Amino acid sequence: MTGTERPPAGDRLSPGGEPGAEVIVVGAGPVGLSLAIDLAWRGVSVVVIEERRAGEPPSVKCNHVSARTMEAFRRLGFAGAVRDAGLPADYPHDVAFRTSTTGVEFGRIPIPSRRDRFTCTDGPDTGWPTPEPPHRINQIYLEPVIFDHARALPLVRIVNRARCVGVDQGPGGVRARVRDLEGGGESVLEASYLVGCDGGRSRTRGWIGASLEGTAVVQRTQSTYLRAPGLLERMQGAPAWGTFSFNPRRCGVVYAVDGIERWLVHNYLRDDEADFTSVERDASIRAILGVDDGFSYEVLSKEDWFGRRLVADRFRDRRVFICGDASHVWVPYAGYGMNAGIADAMDLSWLLAASLAGWGGPRLLDAYEAERLPITEQVSRFAMNHALALRKERLAVPPEIEDAGPAGQKIRAEWGKRSYELNVQQYCAAGLNFGYFYDHSPIIEYDGATAPGYTMGTFCPSTVPGCRVPHVRVHGGQSLYDLLGPGYTVIRTDRDAPVERLLTAAAARRVPLDLVDIEGPEVDRSYDRALVLSRPDQHVAWRGDAVPDDLEGLFDKISGSAGCTGIARSTGTEDR
Repeated sequence: MTGTERPPAGDRLSPGGEPGAEVIVVGAGPVGLSLAIDLAWRGVSVVVIEERRAGEPPSVKCNHVSARTMEAFRRLGFAGAVRDAGLPADYPHDVAFRTSTTGVEFGRIPIPSRRDRFTCTDGPDTGWPTPEPPHRINQIYLEPVIFDHARALPLVRIVNRARCVGVDQGPGGVRARVRDLEGGGESVLEASYLVGCDGGRSRTRGWIGASLEGTAVVQRTQSTYLRAPGLLERMQGAPAWGTFSFNPRRCGVVYAVDGIERWLVHNYLRDDEADFTSVERDASIRAILGVDDGFSYEVLSKEDWFGRRLVADRFRDRRVFICGDASHVWVPYAGYGMNAGIADAMDLSWLLAASLAGWGGPRLLDAYEAERLPITEQVSRFAMNHALALRKERLAVPPEIEDAGPAGQKIRAEWGKRSYELNVQQYCAAGLNFGYFYDHSPIIEYDGATAPGYTMGTFCPSTVPGCRVPHVRVHGGQSLYDLLGPGYTVIRTDRDAPVERLLTAAAARRVPLDLVDIEGPEVDRSYDRALVLSRPDQHVAWRGDAVPDDLEGLFDKISGSAGCTGIARSTGTEDR
């Protein structure tokens, strides 16, 4: 399905009472839908409340799906459908640096097209330690794929044209008041938990008493989604997914949306420009594209927005949680806004499922905020610092960059190198994808070892508890991740290491635990313990060369039963 087709109408509300579900998700964007799909995959029933009509296109944003997100989509069964959507199969996913979109190119980050993604071995965006490398696709093509997958699941119900207007909660569950935006009536939905994936203007964030903290304005951007059929043929050299324009008149970025005629243009305001109204949109677009007044294009939509660095001071109040932009908003560098939100969802989903299944202890859900809040704070600072570095570059563009002679050639060569080194960190972000770790979780059994440093561009695979389980190919090329199920998995690299006591203790506690044996040179390079316990979200929960003596203590820890005193932190009132 394309980003403009509309599927059949979604469910509508019935006046008065409504059949409940185990979890209510507010918001059917990529984060909310991914959460619903993952919960259903774990056997949890979900109702998703969405204000838009079924199939109503989202905003033209989010042009990148990270490898970690693609890994989740693979596990859930629709990574192939996502990779088949978006740009034409042979369209380069490169990032180019030019004097204008149609001007002289002076640098390029090579990134394989989707046709070449699994065969190309050259360039900084290849050789990823994952079964699913990243994919460039605009949200108008991505969201329909996720929506179709979610809508087909028996455990997921999507209610469109509905708004959650309030939530009450008590020790046994939540009651959400939902308004029909077509008929105006209100209904009540009951569930065990509610998750707000309702964006930067989240109502749910207010209901849990959370506030956004950080930097209110990092940059100001004038964005225009346009149709320009003649632009591609005017470009010098090969096209690119993203094209930076650096010239004294205007600096900006143009992203290919369909690889044919639709483009998203970001125009960055300068410090001396008072506000958006002081910037002439058409003139700025033409300066970025490098075209004169005779060139025709059609504006499809436009938006003026502020890049921010804001993180909520809490992600939870008892049975109500927030994910994605509801909990963090930052400048869209490194393509990690939506992807961080889906990472939130993948962390929270298994915690909720374990709690509903009965084997999760009272402290299990405490791990969500303890794990995700520090990581999003770190990523928000990475994004802000990168945005500030790029802003500094834009302010320093020399007038001679467009000169045809030796002086201009020298400047372009210097800027090409600088632009490559600065931007390869965000567009080929191995560290952001694979390097983050949870170092203060109440449900991870730490052993005193220090995790490798967390950076934007680089990472080192590690079995230190809290890190991502190192990915390896086993059994003749099969992805290790394809062998990991919805529960815990003990990964054994030494078949002589006994695990019977561990498996028996898990069964007694009703903690789902599988055993996977792996071996080979790649395993030896990545795994330094005989036993590594993988969580349901592929983070290391514990490691060792032998099963620990205190198995009760280990399972108390990883199930959220250690040192528990109550169901959750509260704002101070039992119902609101």
